[in-house]
Formats: sequence, structure tokens, C-alpha cells
Amino acid sequence: MRHGQPKLVATEKMSALDMKDWIEHYNQSEITNQPVPDASMQLAATATVVVSSDAPRALTSVQALGLKPALVDALFREAQLPYGHWKLPRLSPFTWAFILRVLWLCGYSRSVESVGTARMRASTAAQRLQSLASEGPVLLLGHGIMNRMIAKQLVADGWTRQNRNGSQYWSATVYQHGGV
Repeated sequence: MRHGQPKLVATEKMSALDMKDWIEHYNQSEITNQPVPDASMQLAATATVVVSSDAPRALTSVQALGLKPALVDALFREAQLPYGHWKLPRLSPFTWAFILRVLWLCGYSRSVESVGTARMRASTAAQRLQSLASEGPVLLLGHGIMNRMIAKQLVADGWTRQNRNGSQYWSATVYQHGGV
């Protein structure tokens, strides 16, 4: 499950260099006080084991669901966004986040983990989730890109996608292994 909507102050246009501070602020943000969707609450209630990224937006999402995580680990954190060293152009931080994510996917990883390193971390995360699944259904409160990378590894390991309700905040995808 992806975390709830982070509390982010709408900011003016900025340079790629200014994104360093914006990204740090985003990484420390908790979620807004908007109600959790019923579908997310119902799905979360089926979990035997709750796992969370250690990012504040994931931890406050677990709290909003009324749950306590059995495991909190940086392993499940979002793949980091790089920032640029350019002062122009000045764009909205959300436009920059999109551009910088595309650049990261193309190999630009200045001062953050590379796509390859993030994939290896996702593989380790998928293994951890699979071992926890022996205890029953596992709920991971994580992040958009890293959740997709973990999902790709789960599918490679023989898990199948059962249900998916988008990629917005609070969205979730359910995977099942073999005949379980």
C-alpha cells in the first residue's frame, strides 16, 4: 500500500538546485489529516503482519490505519530523488520531481542510490516480505516507485497480482504466491 498524501506546502517555482531542500522536507513530511479511504482500511484489517518504511509519511499512514508495525525498516524507503546543480529553469517542485525521476531512471543518480542499487534493495525487500508471508497476509506501507520495484521482484519469484486499485495515495496492490 502506498502511503497517504504528504503534508506539503505549495511552493513557488524553484531551480533544480533548490530541489535539494524541497526533497529533504518531503522526506521528513507526515501525512495530511484527510480520512483514510474505506477500501484501504478494509484491506489493512486483513493483514497479520504490518511492515512499514521508516519514512514519516509511511509511519503516520500506519497510525492513520490504526495499526502498529511489526517491522519498520529503511529497506522499504522510497528510491531517492537526485537533485540537479542548475539554477535555471525555475519550475514547480512537482514538475522537477517528475523530470528528476525520469533522469534517475535514465541513469542520473548524482549523490543518491542508482537505479541498479535500488533494484537490489527492492529484491532484498521482496525476500523479506516473502519470508514474513509464512505468518499470514503481510501489509507493506511503502512508496510508489519502491513498491513497484518490489512488485516486479515478487512477480519474478512466482507471485501473481490479484488486485490493484491504481497508484495514487492509499492505493494498494495485492499479490499471492502459487496456490496459497
